[in-house]
Amino acid sequence: MNMKRMRGRHHRSGGSNGGGGSTRQHNGQIPLNRNHVFDSNGPDLRIRGTAQQLFEKYLQLGRDASGSGDRVMAEAYFQHAEHYFRILNAMTQAAQQSQQERQERQDRQPRHRANTVETDEGDPADPAATDDPPADKDKPDIQFAPAEI
Repeated sequence: MNMKRMRGRHHRSGGSNGGGGSTRQHNGQIPLNRNHVFDSNGPDLRIRGTAQQLFEKYLQLGRDASGSGDRVMAEAYFQHAEHYFRILNAMTQAAQQSQQERQERQDRQPRHRANTVETDEGDPADPAATDDPPADKDKPDIQFAPAEI
């Protein structure tokens, strides 16, 4: 029996990510990362690139095919372009949602301020505990304006 041995460092037998070069992860979903590289098998050629690059390439191929009079091939290219356009929209929505969730988490976290620490009265580390105004209080508030030429 002639069995070839796999020579990859990260070979995993079976599983969804083993040996097949699968780009899908997390329950069959495409990773929503703008830098993710896709292998696209188009109508008559294979293209590799990010979703943005593939969208632009298929759009240009569709325009070229339309200009040469091949309406069927143009439609196929435009459908591929639309697919990658939808992926770009999904990535944008996911990024906005994660940014919104991150902002909400930051808003819910308690604000840490130096003035809220309870110290003994008269402690020089707490400016609110002393009766003396800060030394900077007597200085005028200076705002810088652009110099006139």
